[in-house]
Order: sequence, then structure tokens, then C-alpha cells
Amino acid sequence: MTGAPASAAGGSGATPAARGGKLGAAAVNQAGLWNIANILTMLRLLLVPGFVMLLLHDGGYDPVWRSFAWAAFAVAMITDVFDGHLARTYNLVTDFGKIADPIADKAIMGAALICLSALGDLPWWITGVILFRELGITLMRFWVIRHSVIPASRGGKVKTLAQGIAVGMYVLALTGPLATMRFWVMMAAVVLTVVTGLDYVRQAVVLRRRGLAAERAAAMAAVAAAAGGTDVSGRRCAVGGTAEAVVEPMVEPLGEPVGERVAGSRGAAEAER
Repeated sequence: MTGAPASAAGGSGATPAARGGKLGAAAVNQAGLWNIANILTMLRLLLVPGFVMLLLHDGGYDPVWRSFAWAAFAVAMITDVFDGHLARTYNLVTDFGKIADPIADKAIMGAALICLSALGDLPWWITGVILFRELGITLMRFWVIRHSVIPASRGGKVKTLAQGIAVGMYVLALTGPLATMRFWVMMAAVVLTVVTGLDYVRQAVVLRRRGLAAERAAAMAAVAAAAGGTDVSGRRCAVGGTAEAVVEPMVEPLGEPVGERVAGSRGAAEAER
């Protein structure tokens, strides 16, 4: 027996295998966090302060530096498209990505809108409408996340594209017809922002109502299952408030009419109530 391998004997050989399994699982989890989708998301977060410095450099009116800022903004928008596509295609969705991706999206767009309004290039009401919508929808997602997840709609994707194009045109120092055209592109983005925001509100209300209804139904089913389907008086409970009496065999005592016995039992029951 001493010459048998440890793994065959079921002794110490099993322990290293278990440790190896734990180490392997940890390695897989670590690799899952540092995937290409999360790296692109972190790159987009790092681009936010760099974009702000480039846009505001030399007072914010140097066409060359604003071109550099536009390049940083364009890279951020492109990574926004690719990181979500890669995460869904190759099953790289992580908890970090779920939290960091929307933060990165709102950070780069919010920084661009606030800087452009501070420079006087973009009216503050446009910045207020877009930021109010984005913040409100983010909070609404957390409001209904216990019941369901609001899916990204096609209108929302078009809205994001329109916002990216419009803000990018404002970042560039455009003049003439292009400066006029960017205003109308921004107006289209604002309309899409409001319309899709209202649609998200409708979806959130519907999903929350369905979730609450499902929770109530599950609670009723759990109570019925815990009660075993009958109450303490021996009657079978049914959903909807009805009760069906359980018929039990009765032995009639000799010399006592059935009608009198039934009336007596009813009287006793009423007296107990």
C-alpha cells in the first residue's frame, strides 16, 4: 500500500487538486475582469480629463487644440460602440462593466456639454435638457432594476449617435454653413433625447407594475403553500376568498333526527363566534 500513488489512495493527492481548482477559478475571474471590453471602458474614463484640458487649453478658442479635443472625443465615442459590442458578442459582460460603462458615457458627454456651455458656444438650456434626461433615466434604471432591466432601444441608439455628431461639430471651430448646420443637428438630438426619455419612462412604469404584480402573486402562492392549502377549521382555502367545506363521514346517533343535530351544531358554532 505504501507504493500506491497518493491520488489513487485518496490521500494527500486530492488536496493539491482542490487547491489547483481554486487557483484556476481565481485566475479565470481575474482574466474576466481585465478583458478588452473593460479596458476600452477604462480608456474612455481616462480620456475625460484629457479631453477637458485639450478643449479648454488657451482659453478654449484655439482651433488647433479644439481639433485635438475633437480627436479625443471621437476616440471616446468609438470605444463606446466597440466595448458594448465586444462584451455582448464574446460574453465579456462583468459587474464592473455594467457600472463603469454608463458612467464613462455620461462623463464624456457631460464634460463636453458643460465645457461648451461655459465657453458660450452652446446654450445652457440644451445642456440642462440633455443632462437632466440622462441622469433621470439612469436613476430610473436603478428604480426598476429589482424587477427588470430596461433594454436599450433603437431610438436610444439613434439618440446617442445624434448627440455624438452634434457635440463633435460644436467641439470643432466651425464657421459658415457648417456652423449653422450643427445647430440643426443639435436640435434633432435634443428632440430625440426628449422623445426617447419619455419612452423610457413608459417602459419603466410598465416593468415596475408587472414586477409588483408578479411579487404579489408569488407572495400569495407562498402563503398558500405554507398553509398547506387548508385553514385551521378544516376547510380548504382557495384563491379569491372562497372556501369549500370538507365533507367528513358522519355517524348518526340512534334516536336523534338529522335536522335537529344539524341545527344544534349550527347554533353552537354561532355561539362560539
